[in-house]
Amino acid sequence: MFLNSVVLILQEILEAALLVSVLMVFSRLDERRPYWLLTALSAGFAGSLLLSLNMANVSEWFDYVGQEVVNASMQYAITLLLALFAFSMSGDRSPGRQRLVTICMVASVAFSLTRESAEVFIYIEGVLSQPSHLQPTLTGAGIGAGIGISVGILLYYSLFWLPRCWITSCCLLLLALIAGNMSSQATLLLTQADWLPPTAILWDSGHWLPENSIPGHLLYALVGYEATPSVLQGVAYAAGIILVALMGWLGSRQRHLKRQPLLADRKED
Repeated sequence: MFLNSVVLILQEILEAALLVSVLMVFSRLDERRPYWLLTALSAGFAGSLLLSLNMANVSEWFDYVGQEVVNASMQYAITLLLALFAFSMSGDRSPGRQRLVTICMVASVAFSLTRESAEVFIYIEGVLSQPSHLQPTLTGAGIGAGIGISVGILLYYSLFWLPRCWITSCCLLLLALIAGNMSSQATLLLTQADWLPPTAILWDSGHWLPENSIPGHLLYALVGYEATPSVLQGVAYAAGIILVALMGWLGSRQRHLKRQPLLADRKED
């Protein structure tokens, strides 16, 4: 129970910690006060508590696939929010764009925490019914949470060791990978719920890196590793990455085009 708790909680915490770390880097580069994070954390924990308390009812929705549909909806929402964030953050610094950036950061972190923390609460609630497993489970959960948060903090400070011109590009790449991961996981959930058709297996790497191994769990949290992903999952993963990268490029392109007339006017003056 101890090791299972460490791995499970670490996997859940890592996904949210990576997202928060990358968005905090953008926030610092933009000289934005981190008050948005307090709002996101409050909304996320409130949402996770509400979802975990009503999970039995939620599971009965949509002909008993409510849990899969709700989780997939939040993951698709995070993917779209990250794409919108990449576009807004790469664009001009108008007040409207700045508000949109804040909304995207708050909403994406809140959805991520709602989904991840709800699963943690449900897991711990199940353990509470078995007093003999309580102490090792809570100890493992604390260690797993500590490791996950530490990795997020380490990533945050490590990114600032890079040359400044590389930081934004690396953060956009990480956001694209997170979006691809979310899109792939959501597609798998909807396939399991029979909302999407099953497709052929893209590859099978389970013989050398099983999903239920510790490295498999960690890679799942970091990049959405699946030992036997379907073709539809692969398409969804690629689509998430391309969407964020494309929106980031469009935002920077739009900003560049808006600056050209200003530079021309300055040269004439």
